[in-house]
Amino acid sequence: MHIHILGICGTFMGGLAVLAKQAGHKVTGCDANVYPPMSTQLESQGITLTEGFGVEQIAIEPDLYVIGNVVTRGNPLMEEILNRGLPYISGPQWMGEHILRDKWVLAVAGTHGKTTTSAMLAWILESAGYAPGFLIGGVPLNFGISARLSGQALNQAASDFFVIEADEYDTAFFDKRSKFVHYHAKTAILNNLEYDHADIFPDITAIETQFHHLVRTVPGIGCLIVNGQEGSLQRVLERGCWSSKEFFGVDPTADIHSDAQQGWSLILKDGEDFDVLYHGEFQGTVQWQLNGAHNRLNALAAIAAARHVGVTPAIAIEALGQFVNVKRRMEVRGVTNGITVVDDFAHHPTAIATTVAGLRRKVGAARILAVLEPRSNTMKLGTMKQALPGSLAAADLVFAYGAPATGKTVLGWDLAEALQPLGDKASAHHDLSELVADIVSKAQPGDHILVMSNGGFGGIHQKLLDALGKVAQA
Repeated sequence: MHIHILGICGTFMGGLAVLAKQAGHKVTGCDANVYPPMSTQLESQGITLTEGFGVEQIAIEPDLYVIGNVVTRGNPLMEEILNRGLPYISGPQWMGEHILRDKWVLAVAGTHGKTTTSAMLAWILESAGYAPGFLIGGVPLNFGISARLSGQALNQAASDFFVIEADEYDTAFFDKRSKFVHYHAKTAILNNLEYDHADIFPDITAIETQFHHLVRTVPGIGCLIVNGQEGSLQRVLERGCWSSKEFFGVDPTADIHSDAQQGWSLILKDGEDFDVLYHGEFQGTVQWQLNGAHNRLNALAAIAAARHVGVTPAIAIEALGQFVNVKRRMEVRGVTNGITVVDDFAHHPTAIATTVAGLRRKVGAARILAVLEPRSNTMKLGTMKQALPGSLAAADLVFAYGAPATGKTVLGWDLAEALQPLGDKASAHHDLSELVADIVSKAQPGDHILVMSNGGFGGIHQKLLDALGKVAQA
């Protein structure tokens, strides 16, 4: 089959393209922003890319158009496809029907931690010899790739297992269900659930409804791995549950005979290591390099999900000791003159707070200079602006950036005003060069500059390292 993918350079659609190519399909695609690294990654797979959405691409004559959710009505190529009555399908539906149909799907859903938990789970299954396929919204450093159809395991041609990051964002302009309903998971992690995606969901109840739809798709032989600390997920389960379920993050000191406490818990040891308990019984100690309470919960979820498909906790715990994390998750981009520049994908206030807290636990009394670009759709709408100061309170200095657009910021709210509760330690900028100069002027040896954004942030990481290097030379 020849598929032509509209919106191919997105993380999900780019991964889908790689999987389709590995599965033997002819793959071409187009996007408005065809540039490295995704363009080079796709071209290295023999996938032809076209810049833009021109109607002339109809001449490619694919068997099927696969539509990403970046495509809207009014897109010239999409309008031509509709006018001619040509066959099209959403990316998630194509994925479900052509890649996942015969697989045991392990899906990782949640407002936070999907990418890291998916990477942990894939690595645990890899370490157990399952050689899973996977599609992850980032690059797990243990694998060096974000998607693969399958590994080679025990001389088998293909693995029966597939790990997928299960996003609650809508599927396409013609399908407003969340992406994850198309994956038909047998093992589903419900990592957490908070209000997000204010551009498509009016309130948290609407998101809970979508998670309930996911629960409805899990078969009776399946299992839900649920964060026991989340009241929102309890409400989802109260709407109905037809599968077995296990909770993680439960209180290890509570009555383990209570239904609500039947599950996975942990006890933090020195540093970032922790003991794993199942129904109160010791399973082993995770000794690893990651930090933060959120990552410990991610690990518990991955251990529990792996156990559902036959991987012992001992094997999972050992595998986590070799887990390296995902690019852009507390990734050290460089050290200059004793100043460390760290990159992280955090963009929701809860994720920002846990990221800062995790770094604080790691660096102790060293100064943290938090640099934030609030660029997600939810942030642009200002839905979370009141939570920003609290999420950044543990940083020593805060620098925030709103990119200029036609004389205004792309934000619909005043960035400096939102940060006023932080007082003099916070500043807002609308010029990237001025932002870099301000940070560099205040940075001192021993500092950690924590850059948080779900985008490229104008290449600020290298700009900071270059500017710090010039100061050191001077």
